Amino acid sequence: MGSVRTYTDLDVAVRSDTSEVGEGPVFDPRTGRLVWVDIYGGTVYEDDLATGRQTVTEVGVMVGAVAPRAHDDGFAAAVAGGFGFVVDGVTTVVDPVLPEPNLRMNDGKVDARGRFWAGSNDMRFAPGQGRLHRWDADTPSVVVADGLVLPNGLGWNADNTVMYLADSYARLLYRSAFDADSGELGGLEVLTTTEGSGVPDGLAVDVDGCFWTAMHGGAEVRRYDPAGRVIGRVPVPVPQPTSCAFGADGRLYVTSAREGLSAEDLERSPLSGSVFVVATDTRGVPVAAFRG
Repeated sequence: MGSVRTYTDLDVAVRSDTSEVGEGPVFDPRTGRLVWVDIYGGTVYEDDLATGRQTVTEVGVMVGAVAPRAHDDGFAAAVAGGFGFVVDGVTTVVDPVLPEPNLRMNDGKVDARGRFWAGSNDMRFAPGQGRLHRWDADTPSVVVADGLVLPNGLGWNADNTVMYLADSYARLLYRSAFDADSGELGGLEVLTTTEGSGVPDGLAVDVDGCFWTAMHGGAEVRRYDPAGRVIGRVPVPVPQPTSCAFGADGRLYVTSAREGLSAEDLERSPLSGSVFVVATDTRGVPVAAFRG
């Protein structure tokens, strides 16, 4: 195994001491803003990084992830009850695939053909209750994988032949062959089991076929190569980084959480809940907008 690079050119992109579980960062191609959510707070943040201006939308329910829409206003959203839309501050669930009160949607992302993928989990993280869903916009969503615990970060390589998926509390990183035209998976295969502190949370894929995974509880983001080997680390000044997304210039934006930290933890890590940015030596695979 070769040397592991440490990325240290890190700064605070968005300072926040109110977001409980910052998650799901994505850049909106319509506005250039960084969009992210507070899952438990039921909030969508839109940040103009050039001016510092922030727009806050209260969703009213738990929200795992949102996605910019390609042809309409507002966002597609993976919320507690299923998939829907957030438009002008109003949340509408149009695919109520999770009527059970013990289940909720978690992290999600849009593939290159505009389909919205999201994981769901039991509120108490019961093993085997996690599922991976795909919403094609004009049809009800489908379950493409089940038997998971907490399906979390996901993404695709640059030529759309491989999908990566983190199952946080199983401490597993999966890969699967992917057919971009049909949206079908070849079957999830364990790429690696994560070791050390923290569990794998949200992730972003770069143009070199590697992926960057926030290690919740581990105070770092790790870069894995396509074989599942750690080749890079980004130390962050908070214990609970949650997810990450690339800007167009190759900088990586990292969300974080305050939820579950004690008063003493927060005194040591007062930036918990903020968004950080670090310079990298690569660029991210572009993330598409939702086609519905």
